[in-house]
Amino acid sequence: MTTRYLTVPEAADYLNTSVRFVRRLIAERRIAFHYVGRHVRLRVADLEEFVQSGRVEPVTAGDVRRQLRKVG
Repeated sequence: MTTRYLTVPEAADYLNTSVRFVRRLIAERRIAFHYVGRHVRLRVADLEEFVQSGRVEPVTAGDVRRQLRKVG
C-alpha cells in the first residue's frame, strides 16, 4: 500500500479550506507534515486524523436531562 502525500494547495482543497488555513496549521504544528527537500507535504491519513480530532458528538435530550439532574 502506498502512502498518498498532498501539497499544501491540494490539502486545502481536500479539507475544503483556504491554503492560508493549512499553512497556519503547519506553522502552529497543529497538523503532522513532512518535508520533501524544501517542500511541505501532508499525508491524507494525517488530514483525516486532524478532522476526526475535531469531531464533536451530538447531544441527545436524554444527555441534557441527565446533566440537569446532576446539577440540581
